[in-house]
Amino acid sequence: MNAVTPDQRERIIALLAAASSDPAIRAVVVTATGRGFCAGADLRGTPSGAPAPGDVARTIRLGAQRLIGAVLDCEKPVIAAVNGTAAGIGAHLAFACDLVLAAEGARFIEVFARRGLVPDGGGAYLLPRLVGPRRAKELMFFGDALSAEEAARLGLVNRVVPADALEKTAQTWSTRLATGPTRALALTKHLINTSLDTDRATSFATEAASQELNMTTHDAQEGVRAFLERRAPRFEGR
Repeated sequence: MNAVTPDQRERIIALLAAASSDPAIRAVVVTATGRGFCAGADLRGTPSGAPAPGDVARTIRLGAQRLIGAVLDCEKPVIAAVNGTAAGIGAHLAFACDLVLAAEGARFIEVFARRGLVPDGGGAYLLPRLVGPRRAKELMFFGDALSAEEAARLGLVNRVVPADALEKTAQTWSTRLATGPTRALALTKHLINTSLDTDRATSFATEAASQELNMTTHDAQEGVRAFLERRAPRFEGR
């Protein structure tokens, strides 16, 4: 069920960082093989007994929070293609992505309360911003499985598709993003992700600065030229 091991987590973080810095990579898809998307953290090998003071907080900061931060901070658009159950950190990995596709039959589970745990991996940051605090509390307090269709109704999923169409749909969406104005998309992602944490004046100032920065890019100038010449733009991601 693709429970995340520390090695897998570090590999995903490294791949996302590489995607940000590589001009040839213009979109990212996070998906999985098998029956599940991600069943959460792999707890095998976790020491029994009470941990030493600070050990848990350090583990969360350097582990689950870094993983979710890597998705949020990736400078390329990130699509989650959820093929099955996404539980715990697996659900938060999907929710952190910019766009979420889910196969029919996929489920999202805030499993932490079932284990007597507090949500980690940014869940208490992500969920209230996506569905509001009251709904977030319902999902986290009870830990009930949420169907793909219900997740879409709540705004956690962009689109639900048949399982055999998930890969093709993810490819179609990622191709559209990969042929878009990559720098403009990165700046747009940053504006949206920071909008709920800033006041209006700060948000407006950041928007204006982002527009000024973006107008120096090839793609912005190409977009204006294409509009004036009444043709489709040919974006190069720079």
